[in-house]
Amino acid sequence: MKILLLCDDLMSRVRMESRWKAAGAELMKSGAAAEPDLIVVDLSAAGALETVRRMRSAHPATDIIAFGPHVDGDAFRQAKIAGATGLVARGAVVEKVLARIVPAR
Repeated sequence: MKILLLCDDLMSRVRMESRWKAAGAELMKSGAAAEPDLIVVDLSAAGALETVRRMRSAHPATDIIAFGPHVDGDAFRQAKIAGATGLVARGAVVEKVLARIVPAR
């Protein structure tokens, strides 16, 4: 599974990438020519909703999981409107994506 992770928080990014790579996923660089199987967007990043819109436009058939603080229901609603197909609390995003990687192996 090819995952495009859009997250500016280095500590979170490293934690997610290491777990997903260990499960067999390939982490893509932003701007890569290949089509991702999954896009994961951090709603805490500046311009996150615009990123979701841009990714939806560029990858209309790809699932987009948006994650953020579990108490920010408004950000989740806005992400859904922007085109996210899945919403998850920050503390659960690693496991949510792992559940999608493991069956793909």
